[in-house]
Amino acid sequence: MTHAVEGDVLVLDLPATPVFLPVLRTATAGLATRLNYGLDAIEDLRVAVDEAASLILTAAQDPTTVVNCRFDVTTEDLVISIGASDIGPLPDRQSFDWRVLDALAGSVSAETSGGLTTVRLSQRLPDNFA
Repeated sequence: MTHAVEGDVLVLDLPATPVFLPVLRTATAGLATRLNYGLDAIEDLRVAVDEAASLILTAAQDPTTVVNCRFDVTTEDLVISIGASDIGPLPDRQSFDWRVLDALAGSVSAETSGGLTTVRLSQRLPDNFA
């Protein structure tokens, strides 16, 4: 596992195994707390990140795959990108997992480019973020 903080960016690289999902959920909750999200919003982000990471882990099917997690704090949003290279296809966008993501995050997208598949979640920063 590696990590870095670059200004308003947090980067975590984790093995593609469910054992590390609690690390990702904890990082999400800690950052959301620092950004002044309310308790319900923090829990929604934790669950959304867990679901997005699970989509990537299921598609990876190889524990030696590295899952790249990036948290970007912009002027208006928290953008969370979770991806991995050379993995199988993600489930159909109409699946239950995607419906959960759509319900919990402000916006959700997925893309594959250059062999990297990424699920991206975006949530507006709270009004009281300073």
